Amino acid sequence: MSDPFLKVEDLRVQFPTEDGIVGAVDGVSFEVAKNKTLAVVGESGSGKSVTSQAVMGLINRKTAKVTGQILFDGEELLGARPEQVRSLRGKRMAMIFQDPLSSLHPFYSIGKQLVEAINVHQDVSKSDAMKQARDMLDRVGIPNPDRRLKDYPHNLSGGMRQRVMIAMALLNSPELLIADEPTTALDVTVQAQIIDLLRDLQKEFGTAIILITHDLGVVADMADDVVVMYGGRVVERGGIDDIYYRPEMPYTWGLLGSVPLMDAGPSTRLMPIPGQPPSLIRLPKGCVFRPRCAYHELVPGDRCDADRPELLPVTPEHSVRCHLEPSQRREIAIERLGEHSPQPSPAAPSADSTADAGAKPPVASTTATGAAPPAASTTATGAPPPAASSSAAGATQEDK
Repeated sequence: MSDPFLKVEDLRVQFPTEDGIVGAVDGVSFEVAKNKTLAVVGESGSGKSVTSQAVMGLINRKTAKVTGQILFDGEELLGARPEQVRSLRGKRMAMIFQDPLSSLHPFYSIGKQLVEAINVHQDVSKSDAMKQARDMLDRVGIPNPDRRLKDYPHNLSGGMRQRVMIAMALLNSPELLIADEPTTALDVTVQAQIIDLLRDLQKEFGTAIILITHDLGVVADMADDVVVMYGGRVVERGGIDDIYYRPEMPYTWGLLGSVPLMDAGPSTRLMPIPGQPPSLIRLPKGCVFRPRCAYHELVPGDRCDADRPELLPVTPEHSVRCHLEPSQRREIAIERLGEHSPQPSPAAPSADSTADAGAKPPVASTTATGAAPPAASTTATGAPPPAASSSAAGATQEDK
C-alpha cells in the first residue's frame, strides 16, 4: 500500500451521559493514501459519522473524551491547536455532511455561503468567488445556477441541498474529502454524476476520499479498501475484493446477504440480519455481535460471551475480528454467499469468482446504469425499504 496520507490509530470517542458512558468509537484504526478511496460501512449507530467528525476536529472536547492518534500528512491533529485544525478544515480537508438542511445556514443565501467558503481560504475578489461558486453548482448538476445562488436553503429540495453541500466541500479542491452519505437524497442519475465528479477530483488532485455509506453498490463502484464497523469497532478491514469475495466476519456476511445481486434469480431470497444493533452504553461483554450471530454455537466454550475478539490479520491486507476458526469462516461464507462467495486463497481464485482481474463485485448498484435495485430489497436490519425513493421524485420534479 502507498504511504498513508491520513492515518488513524486507536481512536476512541466517549460521551458521558446520565445513563452512562457512550463508547461511540472504540479503538478504531485505519489509513488511506492519496488517490485512494476508503469506504466505511455499517448500520446506523456503528460509529462511522463520529469517527469522521473526530478526524475533522468537530467533536466538542468539553463534552467528549477523544483519545488516540490522527496523522494528517504527518501532522498530528488531536494535539493540535483549534486554530491550526481550523486552517486545514475546508481547504486541505473537507467533509460532505449527511444532513444538508441542518448544515446550511437558513438566514443566508446559497451564494453567500459558498462565497464565504472560498474567501476564507483564497485571496480572490467577490466576483471571482461568485463565479467559482456558480461553476461548481453547475458541475454538481444544479440547473440554472445563477438563480440558485440567490435562493435560500428552504427554497431547495433535499436533493438540491445535498448537491450544494457537495459543491461547498469541493470548492477548494481538498486533499482529503470525507463524504458522509453523499448520494443518499439523490436520484440514480445524479448519483452517477456525483460519483463521476468525485472521481474527476481524485484524478486531478490525487484526493484521498473516505466514503461513508450504506449503499454497497456505491462502495463496489468506488472503493479501493473497506472498513466494516459495528458497535463502535472495526470488525473487518480489507481490500474491496477481500470484503466482497473473501469476507470472514458474520456481520459482513449479513450486510452482503441483505443486498440483491444483479444476476440473482427472481425467487432468490435475501438473508437479513436479525435483531437490532447494541446500545453503545451497555455493550455485550464478549463479542459485540454475539446476540445477533447465528454461528456463536460453533465456538467452543463461552468465548463469544466472555472474550472480546481481537482484530487479527488473515492476510497482510485483510483483518477480521471473530472467534470462529478460519476454515469455519470460509466454509460458512461459501454456504451463505453462494457462487460469489470467498475463494480459498487470494492467490488462487477459481474461474467462477471474478471474470476479469479488474471486475467489480456483482452487487446491485444504483449508479452504474441508473437502474434501481429489485423491489424485494431489504435493509441490513431486515426492514423493507420505503415504497418511494427519498430523492424528491427524480430529477425533473426535483429541479422545479
